[in-house]
Amino acid sequence: MSGAPTREVARRVFATEFNDAQYTFKESDEERAPVYALLPTGERANRVFVVGTLTETEDVGSDSEYWQGRVVDPSGTFFMYAGQYQPEAASFLREAEPPVYVAVAGKPRTFETDDGEINVSLRPESVTAVDADTRDRWVVETATRTLERIQAVESDEATQNEYVSMAREHYADEEGTLTLDQYRRAALGALEELDEEEAEAEAQPSA
Repeated sequence: MSGAPTREVARRVFATEFNDAQYTFKESDEERAPVYALLPTGERANRVFVVGTLTETEDVGSDSEYWQGRVVDPSGTFFMYAGQYQPEAASFLREAEPPVYVAVAGKPRTFETDDGEINVSLRPESVTAVDADTRDRWVVETATRTLERIQAVESDEATQNEYVSMAREHYADEEGTLTLDQYRRAALGALEELDEEEAEAEAQPSA
């Protein structure tokens, strides 16, 4: 067996859940051990894969270029940041002309503001322009994955899942209830929005 590290699976997640994934952890004391974001639906994510509309880019750096990109999916907005250590992603954001559909693979990062709020952002490994069909397929797959995770949390087997237990510990309300309805609504709403877009497209007279 090779001793080379393997890349973590990139989780499909909607913005509404990604932005709530404020708890991060390591599973090893090693310095280079991967950092995971804990998704409220009971899964760990070292990497994520998102597709949406790049609506805005801005160089927010002071001493050097540090690009911010806003990517919108049916549920909300992802914020990604790329600087000198992500040259390809930074170059894409510098030259992009929003709005454009993009696919982004990257790592979740958390930052605590001065007032104690935890902001979750994406450090992109790659950013590529994609077409509407790619966006649509991502929405369907991400909705499916989200609903599967919710179903797993609500099943009897969930009590045996350490990440579900962690989600209950860190994201449950004061009564100990882990509420996932908002993520179910986001997934179902994304699928409904997709159906409406397809129906409108079919209703348009052909040229």
